[in-house]
Amino acid sequence: MKQTLKDSLMVLSGGMDSTTMLYDFQERIALAVSFDYGSKHNAREIPFARLHCQRLGIPHLVIPLDFMQRYFASSLLLGGEAIPEGNYDDENMRSTVVPFRNGIMLSVAAGLAETHGLSRVMIANHAGDHAIYPDCRPEFVKSMSEAVSHGTYAHLTVEAPYTHLTKTDIARRGKALGIDYAETWSCYQGGEKHCGRCGTCRERREALAAAGIEDTTLYE
Repeated sequence: MKQTLKDSLMVLSGGMDSTTMLYDFQERIALAVSFDYGSKHNAREIPFARLHCQRLGIPHLVIPLDFMQRYFASSLLLGGEAIPEGNYDDENMRSTVVPFRNGIMLSVAAGLAETHGLSRVMIANHAGDHAIYPDCRPEFVKSMSEAVSHGTYAHLTVEAPYTHLTKTDIARRGKALGIDYAETWSCYQGGEKHCGRCGTCRERREALAAAGIEDTTLYE
C-alpha cells in the first residue's frame, strides 16, 4: 500500500471548516499552526485545535500575532465594536473583516513550512466566505500561492481545497468522517457558549441542519 507523503502545513483555527480539513487531509499534514491574533474567540477556538491535533498525532504550534489586535480595526478583535447579529452576508458581517488577516497568516505559515522542509500550506476558506472576506477569494489564494512560490527556495504552494464548497458541503464531509462538531467553535462573540445569534452561529446551525447532523452545540 502506497504511503502518502506528509508534505503539508495547515492553518488550523479550531472551527468547523479547518477541523474538517484536518481530518480530511490528515495523511498529508505534517504540522498544524493556529494564530492567536487577539480575536474575541481565539481563546475558545485554539483549545479545540489543540485537542484534534493531539488525537491525530499531528504536531501543533500556536503563534502569537497580538500586534493585530493592538493596531488593526475590526469588530472581531478584542476592544472592537460589537459583533453584528443576523445573517452571514457581506452587508452584515463586513465589520468583522480583519485587514489582510489571511495574507499575514499565510506568510508566516509559508516561512514555517519552508523551515520544516514542507512543500504546501493549506487553508480552509470556503465559498460562503468569498463575498465577505477579500483574502478568502479564489483570486487571492491563487495570487498568494504564486507569491509564496516565487518567494521560497522550495517553491511552496498555497492550497485551499474547500474554496468552492459550501458550509453544508463541508459539514457533510465531516459527518462522513465522524467529526463531533460540538468539539469545534464558530461563535465570534467568544462567550462561554455559542450566542446562536451572530452570523457565524446562524451559518453553523443552518449547515448542520442541511447536512442532517444533530446540533449538540451549547447555545445561550
